[in-house]
Amino acid sequence: MSKKLIRFDWAVKKLLRNKANFVILEGFLSELLFDDIRIEKILESESNQETEDDKFNRVDILTQNSKNELIIIEIQNTFEIDFFHRMAFGASKALTENLSLGQAYSEIKKVISINIVYFDLGQGQDYVYKGSTNFYGLHQKDTLTLSDKQKTAFSKEKVSDIFPEFYIIKVNKFNDTAKDNLDEWVYFIKNSEVKDEFTAKGLREAGEILDYMRLAQDDQFSYNRYLDYLHYKASEMLSLQAEAEDRVRQDEKTGIAENAIIKRADDQFIADITGLTLEQIKEIRGQLAKK
Repeated sequence: MSKKLIRFDWAVKKLLRNKANFVILEGFLSELLFDDIRIEKILESESNQETEDDKFNRVDILTQNSKNELIIIEIQNTFEIDFFHRMAFGASKALTENLSLGQAYSEIKKVISINIVYFDLGQGQDYVYKGSTNFYGLHQKDTLTLSDKQKTAFSKEKVSDIFPEFYIIKVNKFNDTAKDNLDEWVYFIKNSEVKDEFTAKGLREAGEILDYMRLAQDDQFSYNRYLDYLHYKASEMLSLQAEAEDRVRQDEKTGIAENAIIKRADDQFIADITGLTLEQIKEIRGQLAKK
C-alpha cells in the first residue's frame, strides 16, 4: 500500500545530507541524468544553509560525484521572476568556489545545476528541460568541437561537457501520469508519495527512509513548522496577487472615469458605469483639474 511521505525539499535540507541516505539522491540523479551516479560527498558553502530562518523556502545542496563533477540541487516553492538569473549565479559560484588558487583552468569541475520549481518558470509546455552550451558557426553553420588533443587532455568528448549544464523540473506542470522512471520521481517530488508499482532507482529507499512516522520527535516538529511556513507563503502570495488584481481593476475604473469626465459626462453616469462612488469621482475631477 502506498503511503504519504515527507516532502522531498525538506528531506534534501535535513535528511539526505547523511551519507547513509545518499542512495536516494543517487537514484534521483541517475534517473534524471541517464547515468549511474555515485555521490562522493556533500560540499558546504554559503549557499548551503542549515538554519530554517535563512532562505527557508529555497533549499540548496551541492554534491560531488564519483566523476569529480559538481551537482547543485535547488528547490524553489514560490514564484521568483529572476530565478533564471539565480540559476546562472549558483552555477558560477559553485564553479569558482571549487577552483583553488593557482590551479589551471583545465581543473575546473563540470557543474550540473538541477532546479526543481513549484511554479511555471518561463513559458513552455514541458515539465523537464535541459540546457547546455554549444557553439555554432554563423557562416558555416557547423558546431565547434574539441580537438583530439583536447579530448585526451581533458577527458571530454564535447565542448558542452566543459560548461555548466542546467535542468529545470516544473513540478506543477506534471499531470501525475508516470510513463517512465523519471516521471515516477517527478510524481514523488510533487505528491510525496511512492506508488507500489514504481521501480525507479532510489524510490524504494525513499519510501522507507522518508516515512514521517520514522522521524524523531524533534524532526517531526521541525517538519510541521516547515509545512506551516509553506501554507503561510502560499497565502501571502495569494493575497499579493489579489491586491495586484484589485489595483489593476481600480486603475481601469479610474481611466474610464477620466475619459468620461473629459467628455463632459455627469458624475452619476460615471458612477453607474464604473462602480466608483461620487466622492471618488469628485476626487478624480480635482486631480484632472490640477494637471
